[in-house]
Amino acid sequence: MLVGYSNVSSKAKIKGLEKIDRLFNTYANSSFGMIDPEGIEALCSDLGVDYTDVRILMLAWKLKAEKQGYFTQDEWQTGLKALGVDSLSKLKKALSDLEKEVQNDYKVINSDQWINFLRFCKEISFPDLENYDAIQAWPLILDNYVEWMREKHS
Repeated sequence: MLVGYSNVSSKAKIKGLEKIDRLFNTYANSSFGMIDPEGIEALCSDLGVDYTDVRILMLAWKLKAEKQGYFTQDEWQTGLKALGVDSLSKLKKALSDLEKEVQNDYKVINSDQWINFLRFCKEISFPDLENYDAIQAWPLILDNYVEWMREKHS
């Protein structure tokens, strides 16, 4: 009996992936095999949001898109599965949920952090951050950012 359940579960996953792929193919440029800026604009139109809407950037973040304005099929599949989305209506709801998630997580930057951020931008070399010295009196948010960037690029 457990085997039958596993088989049903596998079929449901395959069907969900097929729906995600169909949605991808609706917006993908077949020449490139990815959703390009025109496809994103069409997606936005179908979702009823402007392509400049911040929620589209949040979607790209959730899809872990490597290139701005483009979604690969792998990014689309992985991201939509993680969001539990396999249709346009579910994607529209997910965008609304993402906006609420970010609003709940949003923290206001105080004036000290803002002033130090400006100093950071003027004094620290980008993108290598080689001259960043954590011993200096930088706000914790900047220490965390530099640590994250160094881990990402190591």
